[in-house]
Amino acid sequence: MPLTLIINGQPREFAALEPQATVAQLIAAMELKGDRIAVELNREIAQRAQWDQARLNSGDKLEIVHFVGGGAAPTTFILLPTESPWIR
Repeated sequence: MPLTLIINGQPREFAALEPQATVAQLIAAMELKGDRIAVELNREIAQRAQWDQARLNSGDKLEIVHFVGGGAAPTTFILLPTESPWIR
């Protein structure tokens, strides 16, 4: 029987995972890099050190945040009113 989870507000089925699978198994099944994500399980932070013990049940709600690094400088936008003499 597939495991059905709510991930970031969207229902998803995992045919390869059985009920009582762990967070670590889910992360592997989703092919995510564990060192670049944070996981919230049923409104509580799932500590990375506990992913092997944190069990999942159908209907559990997870929020998974993926950290992305970048090197680009921030862009500044200035909004001018449409009546501005600077806009033609």
